[in-house]
Amino acid sequence: MKFTEEHEWLKVEGDILVVGITEHASTQLGDVVFVELPDVGREVEKGEEIVVIESVKAASDILAPLDGEIVEVNEAIADNPALVNEDPLGAGWFFKMKVADLSVIDGFMDADAYNDFTG
Repeated sequence: MKFTEEHEWLKVEGDILVVGITEHASTQLGDVVFVELPDVGREVEKGEEIVVIESVKAASDILAPLDGEIVEVNEAIADNPALVNEDPLGAGWFFKMKVADLSVIDGFMDADAYNDFTG
């Protein structure tokens, strides 16, 4: 897994990038009560807001970590947003995307660097 400064995790599965938020982010948000997912087939640009998360504490956005196309969304979290808190690094993933060059994720933080980043 790789991690972004926006507290997203990235995992490569074949030629697809899976994206979710970290345990740190889910703890900071508090209980997630609503998730609005992007449409499958949507072309996104790095930094674009593509997911809206509402929790008991605040509303937040997930940004596209890279340019690409949304190829799958996790309907389970739309139906049960608590999954984001219960299993943020597993069942609580948000979307899968196809990107032109998966090697660019090497520029993101590994687990040790992310732990240092979050203190």
